[in-house]
Amino acid sequence: MKKFHRLYIEFLYYFNIERDYYECHEVMEEYWMNQGNNGWLQSLLQVAVGLHHFRNQNINGAIKLFEQALRKKEIHWDGTLGIDDLQLFQQVEDYVNKLYRYEQEPFSFYDLTIKITDPSLRQLVEQCVPEGVDEDDKF
Repeated sequence: MKKFHRLYIEFLYYFNIERDYYECHEVMEEYWMNQGNNGWLQSLLQVAVGLHHFRNQNINGAIKLFEQALRKKEIHWDGTLGIDDLQLFQQVEDYVNKLYRYEQEPFSFYDLTIKITDPSLRQLVEQCVPEGVDEDDKF
């Protein structure tokens, strides 16, 4: 069974389950900084921050972060993160294209979901209780 870092599991939990993109940013930033500027992790961080910006009506900030994340899709993803990176990048590309036309065609914020392809990772995320959160506080 492949090992996944606790902070990465928490990131996916906050992204896919709680939909708390600010907390995603906090968790992933800590993990990314400890991993030596990993471009894959940075792109995930940028997607979460882009969603946080748009949720808070910062259209230009969302576009900027999504564009930065999309530039990293050229990095060779080797599957070690246990997610479908191609699907995620397609979702982000679709989102940013809608944001380019936002003034002419406004739309409501919507969440993205990172498809988890590794069954053990999926289970870890579903059972995740982030550090500092009691089981009773988990919803």
